[in-house]
This record gives sequence, structure tokens and C-alpha cells, in this order.
Amino acid sequence: MLHSERVIGLVEDDLIMGESIVQRLALEGVTVKWWQSGRDAVREISENKFEAIVCDIRLPDLNGEDVFREAARSSNVPPFLFITGYGDIDQAVRLMRAGAADYFTKPFELDDFLIRIGELMGPGGSSGTHVLGLAPKIKELERLLTRVAKLNSTILISGETGSGKEVAARFLHAMSGSDDRPFMAVNCAAIPGDLLESELLGHEKGAFTGASQRHLGYAERTGEGVLFLDEIGELRSELQAKLLRLIEDKSFFRVGGERPVPFKGRLVVATNADLPKLVQAGRFREDLYYRINVVSVRIPPLRDRHEDIPWLMERFFAESAGRMETSLKGISSLAEEAALSYGWPGNIRELRNRMERAVALGLGQWVMPGDMFPEQSDDTASALQMGSLEHVRQSAEKRHILRALTATSGEVGAASKLLGIGRTTLWEKMRRLGLNGADLDVTL
Repeated sequence: MLHSERVIGLVEDDLIMGESIVQRLALEGVTVKWWQSGRDAVREISENKFEAIVCDIRLPDLNGEDVFREAARSSNVPPFLFITGYGDIDQAVRLMRAGAADYFTKPFELDDFLIRIGELMGPGGSSGTHVLGLAPKIKELERLLTRVAKLNSTILISGETGSGKEVAARFLHAMSGSDDRPFMAVNCAAIPGDLLESELLGHEKGAFTGASQRHLGYAERTGEGVLFLDEIGELRSELQAKLLRLIEDKSFFRVGGERPVPFKGRLVVATNADLPKLVQAGRFREDLYYRINVVSVRIPPLRDRHEDIPWLMERFFAESAGRMETSLKGISSLAEEAALSYGWPGNIRELRNRMERAVALGLGQWVMPGDMFPEQSDDTASALQMGSLEHVRQSAEKRHILRALTATSGEVGAASKLLGIGRTTLWEKMRRLGLNGADLDVTL
């Protein structure tokens, strides 16, 4: 069942289909705002709060992609589900790579459609906007975070710098059903050590020189929300002891305070350090490590998530193009190949920065390798290796098949239709390219 008192938007110029969707959703208690033109939808989507947007790709004025990219300019874009004919499937897949939630091909079963709408609306909001990636490792991470979201256990998120630890923590918060409560993020490495205790736990008036009034710290302002401590390995030993008390006693003392303050929130911590090695070196308390390591989550580096690189490139391109005046139309296949050949030591943060630079300074119609990697000289291949044309073709074909399998939840029959080839041909290509059906969890 869908949830009552929820509003979704529908962009559909077909009167028969539009009326059937509106009437069916009304039976589920869902209010539908129906637009029959793309321009009307664009004008109102950013001004109102919708749980989801259902949008036909072919419209009488704008197309669905135009509507989506215009809506993506706002800070709280709802999840988009596209309705498409068979001939527009490639565009629908491209839109999913750019951040759309899903698509349905006409004709479709309304019951399946309603189930997907319910998933996008989520238990308490627009869950479809919170997607970490397309790679199998990341989808498994999403499933794990979703399972533990409603627990109150402390979560330890580890991963390299820029790999998306805070994004994962916010995903966890969104999936908890309590995302209307505060999310307080503290970078323990960014605040000077002598100020961190006061910022984290607060202080009383007169606690030290300059403390002219009581200050409520992050822990107190968290309320019943999430306190996210990034770079937890940078905490000084005395503050480690006070954090341990906060976890064990569910309370803390403000600096200069004499009465305990209850801590009602959930603690999520993150690190790019090897905490067991810090414990062995005596730089991190062993008892604190065991208390924060109730549920451990590791985010793989971007170089191990190749399926996510083109998807993230599209997302960051759309975000940057929405903020800047640019003549760029999109990302060239050469730029995508260059990105897939690069090691990404700075992970997602580096990819975002490089894409922003490319959009800001690119002079042509398409983002080119030189726009993203200006430091690469013509005669160096330290990060970008030139392969044979056959190798490039096979790599592109493999990635395209993986995207089709991801889009169809591993259903080979549906993926073969999406790719426009026979099931046997797809199996043969998978065998030749080393795509193991068991590893991919595909279904016949």
C-alpha cells in the first residue's frame, strides 16, 4: 500500500494514460498533480514539495530529459520515474545514469508501477533521491545500510579520503525514517584539538577565558538525530575517554559543567585510518574501538567501482552545468574512457572537482580528456594508458552490458531486449568478456 496524504507529480500529455494513473493512485490515497506539458511541470516542480515525479519522455513541448535537468537545478529534486516507449530506452538508461530513479516501458502493469512508486516514496520520504551508485559493491552497501538504518547501534564507516563516507552516513539517516531530525556532521581533523571538546560537548559560561555564555555543542544539538564524527582517529586521548563515556552512559558533561547532559542521538563515526594499527600503536583506545565498531561498513575506492564512474560523471556534469553558463552539451566518450583509465587517488571528491573544472573551463561542445586532466602531457601515460582499439571497444561493450544487467536487476532476458540482441547472443558476449552469470546474480 502507498502512504496517504502524499503528493506526486505526473507529466503526461496522453489523456487516457494520465487519467488512469491519477485514478489508480487516488485509490491508494495518493494525490497527483498532473501537468500535460513539460514547461508547466518545470515551473511548479521547484516551487512545491513532491514525493516523486512520474514523467513521460516524449512531451509536446520539452522532452522528459529537459524536465529532469531543469528540476535537477533545485536543491531537493524528487526521485524521477520515466515512462518510455521501446524506442527511447537508450535515453531512459542515460537518464538513470544521470540520477533518475527508474523507468517503465509502455505498456506496463499498473500493479508493478504502484509497487515501484511506493518504494520511491519510501516509509517517510523520497528515498529515490538517495542512491550511492550502480556498482554491485555499492548496491550491497546500500542494502546493508538500509537493514541497519532503523537500529540504534553505533556505525563505523571506513574508506579512503573522498570515497563518500559522509554521503553513506546521510543515506543511513535518510533510510532511518527519522530524517526530519538533525544530522550533525563534525570533522574531527578540521577543528583544532584545544577547541574540539567545547565544539563537540559544549561549555558553561565562565568555563574558560572568553566563555561569556553557555554554548551547546554538537552532541547536545543532535537531539534524537545523528551525530556524525568524521576522522575519528584524530581524536586526542582525553577526548577519546569522554566519547567513551558518552557511548556507555548515554550522557556527557559540558566543559566546566557539573551536571550530566543526556545524549539521545545515534552515533555514526568514520575514518580513513587503520584503527586496529592505531590501537596497537597506543594512539587509539582499544575499549573505544570496540564500542564504536558495533556495525562496521567499508566503502570501496572509486577505482574498484568502474560502473559508478560514468554515472557520477553525468551527475556532476548536470549539477555543474545547472549552476554555470556553459555551451557544453555533455561528456565525450574519450573523456569517459580517460576517466575509466585513471586511478582516482582522491576518489569521488576528486571526480567532482575535475568535472566542475571541466564545465567551468571547457570551450567546445563536449567535455574532452584535456578538460578533465589538463596536467597530462601528450607524451606521458602515467595515469591514462593508451590501449588498442579492440581493447577499448571490448571495455565499452562490457560496461554497456553491465549497465543493462544493473538496470534490469540481472534479468538476462530483459537485458537482451534492452540491448536489442538475442538472449543467446548476450550469453555468448558475457562468456567472451568474462562476465560470470553466478557472480552477477543474473536470472534467466
